[in-house]
Amino acid sequence: MNYPESLVFGLDIGTRSIVGTVGYKQGDLFYVVAQRAKEHETRAMLDGQIHDIAKVGETIRFVKEELEEAIGQKLTDVCIAAAGRVLRTVQVHVEEEFSAERSVTEEDIFSLNTQGIESAYNEFNNDEDDSIRDMNFYCVGYSVVRYYLNGYQMGNLEGHNARKIGCDLIATFLPDDVVDGLYKAVAIADLNVANITLEPIAAISLAIPEMYRMLNIALVYVGAGTSDISITKDGTIVAFGMIPKAGDAITEAVCQHCLVDFNTADQIKKDAENSDKVVYKDIIGLEQSINVEDLAKATEPVINEMADLVAAKIKELNGDKSVSAVFVVGGGGRMKGYTDALAERLGLLPERVAIRGREVMSKIIFQHEDLTIDSLLVTPIGICLSYYDQSNNFIYVSFNGRSVKLYDNGKSTVIDAAMQAQFSNEDLFPKRGTPLHYSVNGVARMQRGEPGESAQVFVNGAAADIHTEIKDKDQIKVIESTAGNPAHLEIGQIPEYGSTMDIVINGQTISLPKFASVNGELQSEYYEIKSGDDIHMVDFYTVSQVIEFMDVVLNPQMNVYVNNKKADMDTPIYANFDVVWTLEELKLDDYESDSEFDKLPDGDEDIEYKRPEESEAYETTFADRHEGNATYEEEAAEEDADSDDSKAEGSETNTSKSLADAGIVHDITVEVNGEPVILSGKAEYVFVDVFAFIDFDLSTPQGSAVVTTLNGHDAQYMENIDEGDKIEVYWQK
Repeated sequence: MNYPESLVFGLDIGTRSIVGTVGYKQGDLFYVVAQRAKEHETRAMLDGQIHDIAKVGETIRFVKEELEEAIGQKLTDVCIAAAGRVLRTVQVHVEEEFSAERSVTEEDIFSLNTQGIESAYNEFNNDEDDSIRDMNFYCVGYSVVRYYLNGYQMGNLEGHNARKIGCDLIATFLPDDVVDGLYKAVAIADLNVANITLEPIAAISLAIPEMYRMLNIALVYVGAGTSDISITKDGTIVAFGMIPKAGDAITEAVCQHCLVDFNTADQIKKDAENSDKVVYKDIIGLEQSINVEDLAKATEPVINEMADLVAAKIKELNGDKSVSAVFVVGGGGRMKGYTDALAERLGLLPERVAIRGREVMSKIIFQHEDLTIDSLLVTPIGICLSYYDQSNNFIYVSFNGRSVKLYDNGKSTVIDAAMQAQFSNEDLFPKRGTPLHYSVNGVARMQRGEPGESAQVFVNGAAADIHTEIKDKDQIKVIESTAGNPAHLEIGQIPEYGSTMDIVINGQTISLPKFASVNGELQSEYYEIKSGDDIHMVDFYTVSQVIEFMDVVLNPQMNVYVNNKKADMDTPIYANFDVVWTLEELKLDDYESDSEFDKLPDGDEDIEYKRPEESEAYETTFADRHEGNATYEEEAAEEDADSDDSKAEGSETNTSKSLADAGIVHDITVEVNGEPVILSGKAEYVFVDVFAFIDFDLSTPQGSAVVTTLNGHDAQYMENIDEGDKIEVYWQK
């Protein structure tokens, strides 16, 4: 028979047997021209992995020669598939925090996904399993389970405003040494690898056509040693997985129940598919029989365990939820009860978990002797079909002068090569300058540095970027990204700086700016913050700081009151505090002449004093009250004479005023809240003096404000009071 020159030879190297298929594709149809199979004579493979390369190689040679005889042609190139048991799947959670809230871009999402893949890859370096610690793995696929926007789940991040983004991601890796074992086994049979794929990919290429891959479907390939799982969604294969339990586990259960060797038990399984009753000989040599129902009961515990494991893995790979349907291929999945058990655990209708066989081979034409067309043929033919896609192979590229072997899933880009070459993710994306770490009022903060420039990428000498697709033998050069300028921040740029606090000074509201203390020292708004700085916004002033801020010079004889209590220069003043300063109790002999105001007291050389008449704060001057050097007696006599001439009444009020004018210390009686109060010890009294003679606690507020009136009008603290004045003082509720 004449065949096209472009025949494809595919090998399904399984745990129990090796199946070889030769065929060709024309249009949408694939023609199978020959197929041969041979079981391993020994347990040369276990759980889908080659243990004896030489024996597997000889079995491959036997199958190859059988096919060559059937088609009359030499076979030199072969397509193979790696078993799912060698896959490693890791789920990670990664986050990216921005310096300020901004819109999320496609580049941000790509960077987040790449960070997730790199994080999963790094887990192998910390794995305590000695069997995989020293392996070199290739990323063959990944799937984002869910995204997070500011800590909340989000379907699509792009375009949203965010301060922090994150994702849960599943990445699947294939180890290098397993691939090398397959390459060496086929080399023993004088074959070259034309294409390599994964068994679940080969199976899915036939079992789930592309038109169905928009749906969320799982394919379970139940082989002899492993159950390989793949998930489709949004038009592509998004995840792979494996559990190390499959057909051989069922066979071993049959061995125990029927008391037979492994090969006999395997034959019992096959015969039970086409008969209600199976006859066999046990290890004693006695002929026995078992019906299908009893065999199902004997294998039910193992089948349930397999269904539990497969269902759990499907949910894990699919974002902790079930899929819409499951297709089952492979001999191990044909045991009675398996599909029903799997459907129950996934919460699906039984008809939504189905074995795929003849119904998916409508475009497969068999030109050789009759075969039983069932699910066993799905993977061998799928391996052949993968050759035409050319999207599942290993390619070699040069990355910064180093040869890198890369698994090509049809969408390989520069970033895939960078990851395989272990080129740091940080060296691809712009690096930020050194950040500032500081605290404000005890709360830790960070100011990010400025971003630098992205890595420069060249593919075959032409400018490119990390998303540029690559192919076999491409020359890739990447110049690592640069760091930006270190973070720079001045005190005046932090949000807390620039706020004010109001206080009342002598009845006038004054706004004072809050200032900052850095590591215990006051600093201006132009202070440049350094890493480790402890910043506190000071919410009070001292009396001396208020005086300095207002640029006034107080007479040294003045008293200062804060909330009606006498204060010193270090007394703290908080927002809404009331401050009064006044000149009190000056006596004639305190100063011999005006020139005394120009003298500095001992020890106070740094304090500047002004004459009372020159100071804005000097409210009641000494000169107003005492002119010349007249004695108190002379002034009193003159007042008496004036009183006779003017016919003034000799009331106590006039007497009190006369004594005050004369500067003579005397008592007065005033009415406070309806009760008489005697004030003593001074020649002249002001309103604030009342608080020294009444029981009124100003330190513990009893209302929103203190109400003060003098003879029916609002009183000022420095307003003079006389004999008989009526005063009210109370808390406003």
